[in-house]
Amino acid sequence: FYHLVVRDIKVRYKQTVLGGLWAILQPLFMMLVFTLFFGQLAKVPSEGVPYPIFSFSAMVAWTYFSNAVSFSSNSLVNDQQLISKVYFPRIALPLSPVIALLLDFCIAFVILLVMMAFYGFYPTLSTLLIFPLVILMVLTAAGTGLLLSGLNAKYRDVRYTVSFLVQLWMFASPVVYPASMVPAEYRLAYAINPMAGVIEGFRSVLLGTAPFPVEMVLISAAVSVSLFLLGLFYFTRTERSLADVI
Repeated sequence: FYHLVVRDIKVRYKQTVLGGLWAILQPLFMMLVFTLFFGQLAKVPSEGVPYPIFSFSAMVAWTYFSNAVSFSSNSLVNDQQLISKVYFPRIALPLSPVIALLLDFCIAFVILLVMMAFYGFYPTLSTLLIFPLVILMVLTAAGTGLLLSGLNAKYRDVRYTVSFLVQLWMFASPVVYPASMVPAEYRLAYAINPMAGVIEGFRSVLLGTAPFPVEMVLISAAVSVSLFLLGLFYFTRTERSLADVI
């Protein structure tokens, strides 16, 4: 598992001009686009903070999640020769990009801290709550990746739906808009989307946009853990026949 993680990191940055800067450029460019179209033109509210830092704080988490799901869901198909030649715990393949991409997340998070300082936001004790939120983010990505990778190994057209699913999931999450825009009576149901609690939690502990959304995070946490267990259960059931169907 360790060597697969190291391999994923090396492959991601090997023979690239910008190297680790890609971890910054992707959420940065998305932030600029969102700021122009949603912040300036559509005038989407940002809960009293500048829209660039509002959107970038969400993009740091979302970029990790979307990339982790995309790489994890295609991991079995991409490494099918390895699966057919030697036995090892197959679960290491979809989980390795989930861990490897934490390096990208850490790089982007450092830039987020720099932006926070630029806009006058500084870490407080509540910032420590970022660690359980990161765990929820990783669990959600891992569960989704395990589920989709097993499906993708059996049904190859799943890979074509992953990018659409991720894009749809982004607009169903409070990335470009605050969760406060969702009517209050639907907000707890909205938290069934596990990334909703993660992103709103990020903004709360880093920018102080609103009190920490305890109920939303708890619901998102329950869904995140359930999604991970579901993905784990499905993958272990599918793993036995992978070498035959891959």
